[in-house]
Amino acid sequence: MKIQLRYFASVREALGLSDETVTVPDGIATVGDVRGWLRARGGVWADTLADGRALRMACNHEMTGPGTRITDGCEVAFFPPVTGG
Repeated sequence: MKIQLRYFASVREALGLSDETVTVPDGIATVGDVRGWLRARGGVWADTLADGRALRMACNHEMTGPGTRITDGCEVAFFPPVTGG
């Protein structure tokens, strides 16, 4: 299954990448699985996408949690929480 990944703000800066298209391996079925699979790349990926880090996720432009199922061609985005005032 191919999906589009997008990285925003400090996540983009840390990874040095704003987007990529990937083919996920069998067994990757949710947004949380995608995050874990990307963490397995190691290095800055493991640090930036670590479980303890405050990180927001979206699937097809809707805020989501780690249990949301992915589908072929979907877009998954990772970004830090946004504050304002």
